[in-house]
Amino acid sequence: MKKILWILSMCPVLLIAQKQANNTNYPNNRYPLTEKPYVELPLGSIKPMGWLDEQMKRMANGMAGNLDTQYAKVVGSRNGWLGGDGDVWERGPYWIDGLLPLAYIMKDKKLIDKVQPWIEWTLASQKENGYFGPDVDRGPEPGLQRDNAKDWWPKMVVLKVMQQYYSATNDKRVIPFLTKYFRYQLNELPKNPLGKWTFWGEQRGGDNLMVVYWLYSITGDKFLLDLGELIHKQTFDWTDTFLNKDDLFRQNSTHGVNLAQGFKETTIYSQANNDPKYTYAPKKAMKDIRNTMGFPTGLWAADEMLRFGNPTQGSELCTAVEMMFSLENMLEITGDVQWADQLERITYNVLPSQVSADYTERQYYQQINQISMTKESRNFVTSHGNTDNLMGLLTGYPCCTTNMHQGWPKFTQNLWYSTIDNGLAALIFAPSEVNAKVANGTKIKVTETTNYPFKEDIKFQFQFIDKKVKQENFPFHVRVPSWCENPELLLNGEKITAELPADRIIKITRDWKNGDELIVKFPMKVVVSYWYDNAGVIERGPLLYGLKMNEKWEQKNDPVKFGNYHEVTSDSPWNYCLLSKYLTDKTLQESVIISQKTEVALYPWTIQDAPVTLSIKAKRIVWPEYKSSAGPIQYFSQIGDKTSDDEETIQLIPFGCTKLRITEFPVR
Repeated sequence: MKKILWILSMCPVLLIAQKQANNTNYPNNRYPLTEKPYVELPLGSIKPMGWLDEQMKRMANGMAGNLDTQYAKVVGSRNGWLGGDGDVWERGPYWIDGLLPLAYIMKDKKLIDKVQPWIEWTLASQKENGYFGPDVDRGPEPGLQRDNAKDWWPKMVVLKVMQQYYSATNDKRVIPFLTKYFRYQLNELPKNPLGKWTFWGEQRGGDNLMVVYWLYSITGDKFLLDLGELIHKQTFDWTDTFLNKDDLFRQNSTHGVNLAQGFKETTIYSQANNDPKYTYAPKKAMKDIRNTMGFPTGLWAADEMLRFGNPTQGSELCTAVEMMFSLENMLEITGDVQWADQLERITYNVLPSQVSADYTERQYYQQINQISMTKESRNFVTSHGNTDNLMGLLTGYPCCTTNMHQGWPKFTQNLWYSTIDNGLAALIFAPSEVNAKVANGTKIKVTETTNYPFKEDIKFQFQFIDKKVKQENFPFHVRVPSWCENPELLLNGEKITAELPADRIIKITRDWKNGDELIVKFPMKVVVSYWYDNAGVIERGPLLYGLKMNEKWEQKNDPVKFGNYHEVTSDSPWNYCLLSKYLTDKTLQESVIISQKTEVALYPWTIQDAPVTLSIKAKRIVWPEYKSSAGPIQYFSQIGDKTSDDEETIQLIPFGCTKLRITEFPVR
């Protein structure tokens, strides 16, 4: 059995600030900020492959690549961020925040050319005092004008855009542009704090703080540390909220998307303040959410404001992509694999199920138990003409139409990281290829071939870019997901054995050679978890499984406001309960039959092409509809003993392959 040097680490902690980072290949945090264990690679270093490449192509051909014509009245040529007489707030920057990484990851010149005018206008708009952007109030629709175009919030989105643009192009204009603006902020924030014009800037200040620390690590300008402290103090106190308040135990206490964006602020600030409360706070918050607002998707009930986690409630698409971005930042800063597990859970369940397969429509609110998508009243906090759970371009509220596009590109950008020890890390898994520097600057290409998250095997193949390099010594980091008990590894066909480290990151340090092949297998067990009202959820690996239902799509039109949209209905029975006798530790593995397709479709996220099907016995129960939804489990499905005597075999498919489903089942 082949022996390899394994470096096993302890529980993930932030590294004590050093005056010189160990990683010489990519810039880490500058002292006195704490060093990050993982460092994001330049935009464009990671190439999607397989089904992920198809996903990104569908984005480019769908809404992401064509929103300027499909939603021209808001993000077209009249947008205020292009110097036009249209919207000056968040929607244009939202779109570019997703389109830019998509364009550079796919190396799509057409999309890059669409991005560039937004960059050029923004750079040219900067005034002598450092202010940039529109300075005249104009909202996207009548009645949506904001208090002041100088609101800090939309500029925070543009800061993210400029950071990504610099990562992709190294355009030297970006650094003085940001420096000048941050000096402006340092002067203005004492007089006009983040929350002066709207509460969005105050709640979402972590986005601003993130770019301030990034710029400091490039320039070393000390005033940026002072600005960071000021921004942190003016941002809503998420740390105190998570640690000491009851917001996560009360409905309607917080806006769902603000929670997703604010989630990273404590971790971002922890880079400047090593008090452990800042990294502990979000971990405590997730524990609290699990038992109050939590959904099995890794998100929470929030059809605008927070709600208890009843599967009749909704969850906004913006919440998904913003929480993904927060988790990506938190993973890089802490190395805590809890955030990687949650990131995969959201991405692989929510993202494909809340967007149409051709990427031309999206759903504003999603339900865990969703038996129809129709223009009817539901149990949501807000209702936009009863269109909130329809598939459309503008149904519900249009913020998600522009904001959703950051999801897959930024996920792809965070599949791979450089490591503090001059190695390479695969912390999130999907078919991809990475070009990066390791050791003392040696360039390497690693190809990841896999049908994860549907299948268990992941193959890594190593190839040095310079043909003269035959081997190089560096560490390769691989995360082991929390749901995997016994990972299996083969290096060039020989089995590797070792203790699983406490932080669940396996580090293999060796002389890697051209053509080396590492195969990692994460055996996926079927498990059941319990949620709101003790409802049972069937899981396998990072995927949730929902009841397979027939879907009938019908196109409709609202010519005044919402345009074309689809209603989705079904003639399939949905009123099933799971049977406790089949869900015990002893019986579950035997009671569930797993069927896998030999070949995974190029686009697997549909009912027809679902790569995995689970079959289990269940019974029908009395479970009427409630407001066009599956009724609350406690009130309807647990009445008396009105359960069928006959057991039926039901089929469950990955949540991400469904539009209609039951995911949280009553258990009897």
